[in-house]
Amino acid sequence: MKTNKKTTCNCNPFDFLTEEIIFTILDYLNDDPFAKKSFSLTCKAFYSIESHHRKTLKPLRAELLSRTLHRYPHIEYLDLTVCPRIEDSMLNVVSLACKDALCSINLSRSRFFTNIGLSSLVSSCFNLVEIDLSNGVELNDLAAAAIAEAKNLEKLWLARCKLITDLGIGCVAVGCRKLRLICLKWCLKISDLGVQLLALKCKEIRSLDLSYLQITEKCLPSILQLQHLEDLVLEGCLGINDDGLSTLQQSCKSLKTLNMSNCHNHSHVGLLSLINGAENLRELTLAYGPSVTADLAKSLHNFSGLHSVKFDGCLVKCSGIRAIGNWPNSLKELSFSKCSGVTDDSLSFLVQGHKELRKLDITCCRMIMYDSVDSITSSCCSLTSLRMESCSLVPKEAFVLFGQRCQLMEELDVTDTKIDDEGLKSISRCSKLSSLKLGICMNITDNGLKHIGSRCSKLKELDLYRSLGITDEGIAAVTFGCPDLEVINIAYNDKVTDASLISLSRCSRLRVLEIRGCPHVSSKGLSAIAVGCRQLMVLDIKKCFNINDNAMLSLAQFSQNLKQINLSYCSVTDVGLLALASVNRLQNITVLHLGGLTPNGLAAALLACRGITKVKLHASFKPLIPKSLLGYIEAHGCVFHWRDKAFQVEMDTKGWKLHFGKSAEAP
Repeated sequence: MKTNKKTTCNCNPFDFLTEEIIFTILDYLNDDPFAKKSFSLTCKAFYSIESHHRKTLKPLRAELLSRTLHRYPHIEYLDLTVCPRIEDSMLNVVSLACKDALCSINLSRSRFFTNIGLSSLVSSCFNLVEIDLSNGVELNDLAAAAIAEAKNLEKLWLARCKLITDLGIGCVAVGCRKLRLICLKWCLKISDLGVQLLALKCKEIRSLDLSYLQITEKCLPSILQLQHLEDLVLEGCLGINDDGLSTLQQSCKSLKTLNMSNCHNHSHVGLLSLINGAENLRELTLAYGPSVTADLAKSLHNFSGLHSVKFDGCLVKCSGIRAIGNWPNSLKELSFSKCSGVTDDSLSFLVQGHKELRKLDITCCRMIMYDSVDSITSSCCSLTSLRMESCSLVPKEAFVLFGQRCQLMEELDVTDTKIDDEGLKSISRCSKLSSLKLGICMNITDNGLKHIGSRCSKLKELDLYRSLGITDEGIAAVTFGCPDLEVINIAYNDKVTDASLISLSRCSRLRVLEIRGCPHVSSKGLSAIAVGCRQLMVLDIKKCFNINDNAMLSLAQFSQNLKQINLSYCSVTDVGLLALASVNRLQNITVLHLGGLTPNGLAAALLACRGITKVKLHASFKPLIPKSLLGYIEAHGCVFHWRDKAFQVEMDTKGWKLHFGKSAEAP
């Protein structure tokens, strides 16, 4: 009798996958670095195949650039924003390694390179279509001339390149004829002449940002002749006024988006001259500009395609709001944030004529009450975003209407309002809710949060800043029902303890955690966060007096994605700060009033933080650290901010008043 022996196979099925299938898997895992790491453990060919598959790269260390680019030879998109010091030699390395494969490079947070490095880059990487040189305050016309050699360039950002003049932008205009987008925001030496040259030579421009340039109406005719222009930003261009605009003869039919925020020298007359004939206009931003009057509203009456208008910070007349309410077509987005003059009657009338509104911002419209909310919720049932921070006259009964009538809501900001638990119970019907801001809401308790936790499973952002009725029980309910939470602010809630942090550690996608001023949290709770929330990027533990070096050791071991931290007033010493310095991605750190910190310990930590770009320190440390050491760290791209703040002993016993700079009343 024969016996069948079972043979065991130790082969890994992933080893038999074709390269194309693994490419597809890698595409699916692009947004989850931890999933990629797990997959690398199952597939032996992962590193070899991934090196050929990777198209984007964001290196953490400039000194490792050569080795990294050698490993990944097919990089198309290179992001150097976390490398503050990029010298010409490093750009030469990029040009030799990437050559014609490179399509996009971001140098917006990098310094120390010159026109020599840029020239090397564009001469070798002749397929470059995007270059971001924003914040290049030391770049001059020679750098612009080097960029002009990038003949295939389509997108160029030069924001805050304050040394580039008309001569430099003229070189760009002549050399980069394929430009579709260019940003010249805060390029203060560029005048009408430079803009005219750009418009004359670069006929393919779709997006043009001229914010805060010292230009006048002289360059506008050339701009309006751009046949493909869709997005025009003239924010803060104070040289443009009604007199100049009234002389315009051209129109730009292709224009879809116009931003004239902070332009105080024009009225509806000049605006109409500018947009006359722009039959495709979709979005208009007039924030902090002229008053919203009936004449302004009537001038926009016939733009049937207009679906987004923003009047943030403007003085609003009731007649103007009513005129907007009479427009023939409904807006999709409307913002009156921080506008004075918005009343119940006028807003109620307006929303009845714009029933297709999806986004509405009435932040700090302090005169609205129940009737406005009643009209908004009954007229705009498809509302997905509502911001009404500091609408303090709206009674608690009004908030129940949101859940009854606007169940498609995804974003709701009711900071500093009278909302209570009944309001939260109703809002919990909005099952698509992803962002909820409840800061300084004194009438909510754990009971209200329990409703949110039980029914709003898609919640990703929650703000409970100074909502003093919240305890560990409410936080636990939210974390149990909303496991995909990414951002939470529970600052200055004195009933929050380590139990809340242990509950939050279940939210593995948590990126931002603000717990400043929570005196009952300790290293135990923060260590749990470090272990459970490996994607944590921003952490504020200011005035958490019971957090010490133990928590820093846990962060150093598990929170390798941490980029920004505020340690002020904590019980961290040299040991903890030095441990934290081992986090490779750490860029921004605030260290004020750490009693256990010494000059030697601080110096050692600063030297160990190789990627640090911004440090806030108490001014008392400045004379105690060698100037040569500070100079060395600054030479690697770090900026120091010295603060001379007195030590604040007491917590804010009167709730939120110190946050707004108000003195607490005497008991």
